[in-house]
Amino acid sequence: MLVQILSIMTTKKSQGGFITNVLAIFSNNPFKARNYKQTASLLGIKDKASKDLLISVLYELKQQGTLKEVKPGKFILSPDKVPEVSAFKKYITGILDLKQTGKAWVITEELGHDVYISQNNTGKAFDGDKVKVYIFPKRSGRKTEGQVIEVLERSRTRFVGIYKASKDYGFVIPDNPGINVDLFIPAGNDLSAQTGDKVVVEMEEWPEHSRNPFGRITEVLGKPGNNNVEMQSILVEYNFPLSFKPETEKEAELIPFEIPETEIKSRRDFRDIFTITIDPADAKDFDDALSLRVLPDGTYEVGVHIADVSYYVKPGSPLDKEAFERGTSIYLVDRTIPMLPEKLSNHVCSLRQGEEKLCFSTVFILDDKAHIVSEWFGKTIIKSDRRFAYEEVQEMIEGADGDYKQNILILNRLATCLRNERYKRGSINFESQEVKFYLDENGKPTGVYIKEQKEAHRLIEDFMLLSNRRVAEFIGSKKGKEKSPTFVYRIHDAPSPEKLNTFAQFVSKLGYNLKISSRKNIASSLNKLLDDVAGKGEERMISGIAIRTMAKAVYSTHNIGHYGLSFPFYTHFTSPIRRYPDLMVHRLLFDYMHGAASVDEEMFEPMCKHSSDMEKRAMEAERASIKYKQAEFLLDHVGEEFDALISGVSKWGIYAELIGNRCEGLIRMNALDDDFYYLDEDNYQIIGQRWGRTYRLGDAIKVKVRNVDMQKKQIDFDLISQGQPPVPSTTNTKKERKIKSSGRPQRHR
Repeated sequence: MLVQILSIMTTKKSQGGFITNVLAIFSNNPFKARNYKQTASLLGIKDKASKDLLISVLYELKQQGTLKEVKPGKFILSPDKVPEVSAFKKYITGILDLKQTGKAWVITEELGHDVYISQNNTGKAFDGDKVKVYIFPKRSGRKTEGQVIEVLERSRTRFVGIYKASKDYGFVIPDNPGINVDLFIPAGNDLSAQTGDKVVVEMEEWPEHSRNPFGRITEVLGKPGNNNVEMQSILVEYNFPLSFKPETEKEAELIPFEIPETEIKSRRDFRDIFTITIDPADAKDFDDALSLRVLPDGTYEVGVHIADVSYYVKPGSPLDKEAFERGTSIYLVDRTIPMLPEKLSNHVCSLRQGEEKLCFSTVFILDDKAHIVSEWFGKTIIKSDRRFAYEEVQEMIEGADGDYKQNILILNRLATCLRNERYKRGSINFESQEVKFYLDENGKPTGVYIKEQKEAHRLIEDFMLLSNRRVAEFIGSKKGKEKSPTFVYRIHDAPSPEKLNTFAQFVSKLGYNLKISSRKNIASSLNKLLDDVAGKGEERMISGIAIRTMAKAVYSTHNIGHYGLSFPFYTHFTSPIRRYPDLMVHRLLFDYMHGAASVDEEMFEPMCKHSSDMEKRAMEAERASIKYKQAEFLLDHVGEEFDALISGVSKWGIYAELIGNRCEGLIRMNALDDDFYYLDEDNYQIIGQRWGRTYRLGDAIKVKVRNVDMQKKQIDFDLISQGQPPVPSTTNTKKERKIKSSGRPQRHR
């Protein structure tokens, strides 16, 4: 049979490697049936000629008995051919995960495990590129290794960096340390940039025998250190656009503010019912509102009203295409980069006080314990009576007087009932804390503080969770034999037993107990652990590791439930102004409510993956802006002393986090000159070899700011002394009205 296969390989142009790759895909998972489209996707094939060749190869291999057609057009590897075919497997495709050290891994679906790529074998690939890899012969006891032989698809071609000019050419040195090569800029492609300018460069080609890729400068951002330049640099680094496309802006400008009377008459009218918004004090994009009516029988009608973006943004329009590409709004320290143009996000769609607005609503009749008596979903028109900031609502909850206090207290009591019921069912209580900055008129940080989630935030969160859950259940929980239509879910997988066990061992060494014997035990035990560490030195580290132990929530058409919330069905419905998946959900829900047939799953699943990827990228950009501002804040405090907590230990030294602002820096091992210290990795501490002094995770210490490298966003500390655990503060001493940040809490999970 192998001879026959080889004969096929020699009869067609360049088929040796081609058939090898085809057979490798089927041999990696012999029981998974694939059609030619799925196989082509894994091979990175896009052109028609190669697809036609693939189809002919599949049927030839079927005729030879190597493949078995289990359904029309779907093939698996014949079980008796697995040993033979495995010998041919030499090439795989996957995504390159390149570390700053130069070493890399290729993440692939073809092997069931990642492939190690040494620094010398990454070729011309960058982090995130789709690559073809040659697999080296497996050595006993060694990990699978390979070499990048071809870049199939670039994850990005646009970079930001510092320009260095020569007489007839120049180079751009990328900001990203993971890009380990400078870009060559030929004469005439420099856009008159000067040495030292921060620029955006588009990579155009990488000639085969050139050490450097060739590029063209597309934008000169300005001098490093300028706030606007640095924020724009972060956006470019994470491959976000700096402005909307002209056709998108043009379409947005043509959208009228006025609502047609015919549209108003087609909707349920909530304009005369008490309705409010609760958001950050500096928010402009209000995508959710709450209404409340006390009914004659003592039950409560609570409406969760969500901006009807789908009315204005039509599928396939320039607005829709760019919203999909962006995927989400981005909240940097000093600005918001909206998913939709400002006219829509801050005006037309935004649920502003005193203005009539179109909504897609979920309306619930709740009893005194917040149990659902009945529910209604549909298009509405509302008029917000009052815009509240979280701080105003919180003050009323704590006893102060204010507008509509009685209604707010009713909503808070119902939200508390919903929350308590959720915890009883196994929801895990991860409390979010935000790093916030006081900024001057130039965007320079003058102070840093931590903003904690309070009752006012939870009030909104719990009603949004209710709405998201019930929409997902409405579509997904079909009874009997009826198949649920294709839908967009927010899914969260259970953590792996290995990660849970590792985490349990970790906290046990710090004196805490985590029960992992059952799903219910995990949730209750983890909630108790988070309560126990609150306010202690190790809180930040333990809660951080706990979150990393959990799987990452993503979007998918394949529902597996939401582990962290303990919801069998969950979606994102409540933020279509700033999240594209919510817009997808609005459209699908409306169509299904009006009898539409199920959409094509194969079309929507890639859209879900793209949305998940953009969400991750936006979070990374937001963290980068925070890290930059923390470094910038400490730049004016070099030589000053601060109280800190040990947030990590490594062979490089001690990581310390300043109390009150969470600026993290490194006390390098060679700076600890009173002894020779070694890492006790198992017990999360370093120990002095001569005197036996230990520094352990969570210990209170005093540090001095030694150096701040703005280019690398790195902070170095000197150790001054070991101190006493601080008493955690629960109050903010500065007035929050000074805040210029436009970030908002992550209130909808």
